[in-house]
Amino acid sequence: MSGVRILVGTRKGAFTLTSDGKRERWDVSGPHFAGWEIYHVKGSPVSPDRLYASQSTGWHGQVIQRSDDGGKTWEAGGNQFVYDGVPGTHQWYDGTQHPWEFKRVWHLEPSLTDPDTVYAGVEDAALFRSVDGGQTWHELSGLREHPSGAKWQPGAGGMCLHTILLDPSHPERMYVAISAAGAFRSDDGGRTWKPINRGLRSPYIPDPTAEVGHCVHRIAMHPARPDVLFMQKHWDVMRSDDAGESWHEISGNLPTDFGFPIDVHAHEPDTVYVVPIKSDSEHFPPEGKLRVYRSRTGGNEWEALTRGLPQSDCYVNVLRDAMSVDKLDPCGVYFGTTGGQVYASADAGDTWTPIVHDLPAVLSVEVQTLP
Repeated sequence: MSGVRILVGTRKGAFTLTSDGKRERWDVSGPHFAGWEIYHVKGSPVSPDRLYASQSTGWHGQVIQRSDDGGKTWEAGGNQFVYDGVPGTHQWYDGTQHPWEFKRVWHLEPSLTDPDTVYAGVEDAALFRSVDGGQTWHELSGLREHPSGAKWQPGAGGMCLHTILLDPSHPERMYVAISAAGAFRSDDGGRTWKPINRGLRSPYIPDPTAEVGHCVHRIAMHPARPDVLFMQKHWDVMRSDDAGESWHEISGNLPTDFGFPIDVHAHEPDTVYVVPIKSDSEHFPPEGKLRVYRSRTGGNEWEALTRGLPQSDCYVNVLRDAMSVDKLDPCGVYFGTTGGQVYASADAGDTWTPIVHDLPAVLSVEVQTLP
């Protein structure tokens, strides 16, 4: 029977949660890297025991860890991040008044075909690639050299490149999202990029429909339909049916269209999940009720999923990388909270069960479906 491994990054270490295909009993391992912030942990889709983790502290900086045995043991990579051919550079100038800085790795995205190739999205807003299993990293500098780069501004969490999507039908195509610059697409393996923000509207910036400057919180796609993208923005849930060339709003009957994560059902490309929170200043569920919302129509029509979730006095948040789905049937959906809970649904969101209650604040949740 297939199994499931959940990879959880928290403020104070990483955890792995494993179960068989029934997803009823869970074994908890961790904390790995206790006391360190683990912004993201993700496994290779072609080699399930190859995991990558982004480990950082204010004292010791950024480390990329790699496991080749499913998280039982870990090895730090070379962690040599190279900018424009200069090893070890942590700050540089682009000719403007503001320095680009290297602060942390927010997101790791392993290749769809090669376990030794992995991409890293960092703050400030850069994209790196390693082709040797995380030993060395080189910037795909075409992104930050885009003419709009001087106009990019940080969001409340920093100027972070937090989302990387790889198109399985177009090996040279990838998408990234940056807070608060917007979404970008490359069709040539990351050498050149174009902003894909037409249709976004952000009334809090000088030009609400500008080419760049939008605070995109997360984008998602279904691998069987990679031209259809879903976006959770700083206000607004959006959809694109043309690989990001244009967007339209699908917030519909959501109680609030502010939130961070968005994900797509593994077998139903029009089934989408979001977790609304009250506002950009009040990062907790509306009315203190933790509700996941599901649309089976690709947006506009949403239903609240509440069974098993706290419906009073709940004031946690669910961060942008803290929701994921498995590939089993029925599809499993998982998310973690800043209160340290990880919730699982083995029936596509109809009912929820807390796997763990008292972890440190959860930063990321990724799921592997195991053979």
